[in-house]
Amino acid sequence: MSQDPPQAADGSVVARVSLDAQREQWERALTERADRFGVDASDPARAAAKDFQRAGAHDLLELGAGQGRDTLFFAEQGFSIHALDYSDSGLSAIRAKADAAGFGERNAATKHDVRQRLPFADGSFDACFSHLLYCMALTAHELSVLTAEVRRVLRPGGLNVYTARTTSDPDYRKGEHRGEGLYELGGFVVHFFDRDLVERAADGFEIVAIDEFEEGTLPRRLFSVTLRRA
Repeated sequence: MSQDPPQAADGSVVARVSLDAQREQWERALTERADRFGVDASDPARAAAKDFQRAGAHDLLELGAGQGRDTLFFAEQGFSIHALDYSDSGLSAIRAKADAAGFGERNAATKHDVRQRLPFADGSFDACFSHLLYCMALTAHELSVLTAEVRRVLRPGGLNVYTARTTSDPDYRKGEHRGEGLYELGGFVVHFFDRDLVERAADGFEIVAIDEFEEGTLPRRLFSVTLRRA
């Protein structure tokens, strides 16, 4: 049984895996298999688009865009979208698909590590979307910092919609424990969320909805969280 990892000065648990190792793992995964997650938009993206349209959103930010299946869907729906990811191959795929579909003018893709300050001015976006980015190798402290950054770049009333695997997921507590709710499975680190973590990570936002759903053949069990900036 693994020992608990050391505590950081800020009180968060330090995952025993480097971000560089995870970046390399994802780079290999996205390079080896085109459209690794399929070509159709995810169900959470389809639902979020309806919420964004009802809210009158136009400028969107997507975190952890992967190979762009949701990015392209949002562009097709008429949104202007800026996608962030830290995989070069994923970003290249997004740019190529956007250009081929004629969405280049309203689609931007930038390499970025979400543990760093977001490269945008305050109030740059109407909404933010991320499918499974929040449950990557991010500690609770890093999630709080990321949420604060998302809040900063959203305009008043802006929506932040994200998904994350839950502690009722069949993979929870499998693999090697990396601290907190972090487990390494097949080389990928997953942070499993309970409702307490959802509420703590929502600091400074109004929680609009916390829904549960299933995805994939395992199936994965996830939260879909909708937050609104005051």
